[in-house]
Amino acid sequence: MAKVGKRTRAALENIDRKKLYELGEAVGIVKTNATAKFDETIEVAMNLGVDPRHADQMVRGVINLPNGTGRTVRVAVFARDAKADEAREAGADIVGAEDLMEQVQAGKIDFDRCIATPDMMPIVGRLGKVLGPRNLMPNPKVGTVTPNVAEAVKAAKGGAVEFRVEKNGIIHAGVGKASFKEDALEENIRAFTQAVAKAKPSGSKGTYIKRVAISSTMGPGLHIDPSSVT
Repeated sequence: MAKVGKRTRAALENIDRKKLYELGEAVGIVKTNATAKFDETIEVAMNLGVDPRHADQMVRGVINLPNGTGRTVRVAVFARDAKADEAREAGADIVGAEDLMEQVQAGKIDFDRCIATPDMMPIVGRLGKVLGPRNLMPNPKVGTVTPNVAEAVKAAKGGAVEFRVEKNGIIHAGVGKASFKEDALEENIRAFTQAVAKAKPSGSKGTYIKRVAISSTMGPGLHIDPSSVT
C-alpha cells in the first residue's frame, strides 16, 4: 500500500469521502486543503452515463469560464497572410502554415491550444495522428477551425476550456486556481458543469450526470451533489 503523506492525512481528516457536499462548502474545503508551495489548479471531474464508443453518445464542447482559468495558455494558429497578422495582433504565440506543420511533425509542440483557418485544414489534417491524441486537433465544433482567428485566440487566452469525454465516460478540466476567491471558483464550476449538461448527446439514456467531484492538484477529491451545480 502506498504511503500517505502527512499533508494528505491532514487533508483527509477534514472531509467525509461518502458525503455529497454542496458546492460552496466543498470549494471552501478544497481551498483550505490546497497547501502546496505553488498555486494549485482546482479541477472538476464528472462521471457521465455515456459510452463514447458510440457516435451518438460523444460529449464535446467548449466553455468560456467567466473568471478565466488562471493559467497561461500558449496558442498556435495555422493561418496565412492577413489572417496570420490578425492572429499575431490578437496575441497568438506561434503562427505559421507549412513551417508550423513541419515543426509539429518533428515533435516540437510548444503550445496548449491549436487554431486554424478553414483553408489550412488540408495541411492540419496531416497532423491528426500527432495532435489528436493530445486533444489539440482543431475542430469547428469547438470553435478552433474558424475564419475569426482573432476572436478564437482571445477566447483561448481569456479562459476558454475545451472538454471531451474519455472512453470511460469521464470528463475533467481545470477551472481555476486555489488563489481564486470562493465565489469566482463557484461561478466557474457552475459554468463548466452546466455546459457539460447542455452538451448531453441524443444517445444518452438514463442518468446522464452520475457523479461530480472537485479537487486541487495535490489534494483529495470531494463529491458534489450534482443538483447544486447543474
